[in-house]
Parts: sequence; C-alpha cells; structure tokens
Amino acid sequence: MANGSRQAAWEFFGTELKRRREDAGLTQAELGARVFVSGGYIGQFEQAIRKPQLDVAQRIDAVLQTDGIFERLCRKLIDDPRYADYFAGVVELERLAVTILDFEPTVVPGLLQTPDYARALTLATHPFATDEYIDDRVTARVERSRILDDATRPEYWVIVQEAVLRVAVGGPRVMTQALEHLAALARQRKALLQVFPFSAGAPANNGSLRLMDFEDAPPTAYTETSFSGSLLDDPAVVKRARRAYDSLRGAALSPEASLALIESAAEDFRRCASTT
Repeated sequence: MANGSRQAAWEFFGTELKRRREDAGLTQAELGARVFVSGGYIGQFEQAIRKPQLDVAQRIDAVLQTDGIFERLCRKLIDDPRYADYFAGVVELERLAVTILDFEPTVVPGLLQTPDYARALTLATHPFATDEYIDDRVTARVERSRILDDATRPEYWVIVQEAVLRVAVGGPRVMTQALEHLAALARQRKALLQVFPFSAGAPANNGSLRLMDFEDAPPTAYTETSFSGSLLDDPAVVKRARRAYDSLRGAALSPEASLALIESAAEDFRRCASTT
C-alpha cells in the first residue's frame, strides 16, 4: 500500500472511530478511560495524527461493540510485508516521535545504515531470499532513515557497543562506508552518537532497546531479540527501561571520544580494504 493510500486509510479509521464513539454517546475522555488511554490519545486517533496499537484497537471494539472492525482495520494498515509483524507498529511510531533513544549491541541501528550495510545484514539473515525480497527490505530501511533529513526530525540519541564498529558486516569496504556515514551524521548533528566500549564491561541492557517520546502521548519502549520484539507502554516498564538507558549513557564514551573511535575504526577498515 502506498504511503498516500495508507494515510487515507488511517483517516478513514479516525472518521469511523469518531462516528462510532458519538453514536455510543461517549466523549473522547470517556472512551479513553474505558480503553486505558487518555482522551487526547483518542482525539489523535480520530485525526489520524497517531496510530493505535493493536491491543488498543481491540479494546475499542469491545467497548463500542463494533464486531472487530477496528482490529481488522489496524491489522490491515500495519501489515507491511517489508517489516516483521512485531516491528511494523514501531515504524509508525518513529514517524511521530519527538525524541528517539536507541541502544544497539551488535549492529548499526536501522536509521543509520547505508544501503550496502543493510543489504549485507539482510543477506546474512535471509541467505535464500530472492533479489526482490532483499531489495524491498533495503528500500524500506532507506525510506525510514529519511526522517533524519526532515526539518521536524526527532532528537536522535544513539549508543552502540564497540563490537558494532569491529564486526566486518559486508566486508571492509562496506564497513568503511558504514562508519564514515555514522561519523558524518554525528558531525552534522543529525544524531548524537556514543560508543559503549569493551572496557566498560557488561551493559545495563543485553538486547537492543529503543525509547520514544511524543508531543502529546505517553512514551514507549521497544526491546528486540533475534526473532521477536516487544513494544511496551506500561509506565513502570518504560521507567525501568529509561533507567537502563541512563546507565548505558553514563558508562559510554563521550560523543567526542566516540566520534574519534568511529573514525579510527573506519580508517582500520579502509586500510584493510586497500590491501584486498
């Protein structure tokens, strides 16, 4: 589904939600209270400013007795074959976030990947995939990264473990370009980058972690392992995740020292590429 068609469909979702809510004689605040979100949240759904998570759509159906229409619409709209089911909702939310904080222990975060790096990663995890499959996923990743070029781009904080700079994903040439890209984004202040060095020991979080803040909605946390991910909005859980991120940030190198290490690693791969 094209972006324009998808937005039009979300607008239909919002219009239908407003109609069904008013037919039920409920205010936005009253419906929000019954499905455990704020009234402002419901207003954002109705204006297609924000997309509901699937469990919220299911609760709306239960309260409004709409026979699953909002769940079906939500499933259809977040069903993008270029993303894993558990990640599609995250993609929608990152477009609305005012602040994104990422921690990655093994790979360059998706928003910062070059096309060749993204291709190498996709090939590594899908060795029997067709060229079309690989191309679709690389294109999707590049499209996501464009939010960092927008005038209204989010504040983007990134922490990567030092291993991310050392593992030769795609070989020396690909890694040289990938690390040069990281350094360029840091110098352009599109991302604030820190490296969690080997010398810092065990990190406060073992898997990837993302925190997102929004203008008029509660913050979320997203955690991911190799084959699954969880989008979390329970305030207590998000608070714990933020404490873990703060611990990571405190143990990481400064942005200046991190940039120097990234550039040094890029030079190491550059020399390696020149001899092969």
